Amino acid sequence: MQNPTGNNENVKIAPTAALVVIGSEILSGRTQDVHTQWIGEKLTGHGIRLSEMRVVKDSRDKIIEAVNALRPRYDYVITTGGIGPTHDDVTSAALATAFNVNFGVNLEARALLEKHYGHENFSVARLKMAMMPAGVNLIPNPVSVAPGFIIDNVYVLAGIPRVMQSMFEHVLGLLERGDPILTNTIGCDLAEGAVSSGVGDVQSRYRSVEIGSYPYFRSGSVGVNIVLRSTDPEKLREATREVVTLVEVAGGFPNPIGMQAPLYDD
Repeated sequence: MQNPTGNNENVKIAPTAALVVIGSEILSGRTQDVHTQWIGEKLTGHGIRLSEMRVVKDSRDKIIEAVNALRPRYDYVITTGGIGPTHDDVTSAALATAFNVNFGVNLEARALLEKHYGHENFSVARLKMAMMPAGVNLIPNPVSVAPGFIIDNVYVLAGIPRVMQSMFEHVLGLLERGDPILTNTIGCDLAEGAVSSGVGDVQSRYRSVEIGSYPYFRSGSVGVNIVLRSTDPEKLREATREVVTLVEVAGGFPNPIGMQAPLYDD
């Protein structure tokens, strides 16, 4: 890719992911979404960009709509929630419809569950957790046994945070690792409008660096944090130096916050 200055800037495309958080209780406000930040941080550390997320209710139609919209656009789609034993756990059936495959008892999952609960305690509700689309690969669940599954590029996880996290640690080992995504943050005591034009100019010259500005208001004072992210440490340093200079020229005091690509070698 060539940037507007005419300098060739080699841009390696990082793997991308989307997240579908499934649960009517999250949309109603009864339950807080704790998945997005945790998964986002894990993916970033793995060099994968979480590019989009959606929250949908426990509805087959909504799940199908979200998954079918996202799976052609991203390398990986991760879903959380809706694979339990109750009537409103409809994710597995929805995925079968989304992929136009049969839906029924997965024998491997059934064997795991029956062994865990014992034959005498293996109820119809527990059997429901073994109902999956045909042809899936299981995701192990070291916490409560009931597995998630993988169908094409969609990774289907439980909604309970501890269970989801244990499943996702396994999933991470299956995903293609990208280059580490590094972050530099420059804070300053200026209004966002004082630097917005300059930040836009820097962004136009560094296409391999993602730049965002985030204004804040604290104790009666305004300010803005300028966050730069990239897999290319040298381009990240160059862009960050330009941001530092434009803050100084605008009359502000640049405050480095969490620099993963230091501006200068020690």
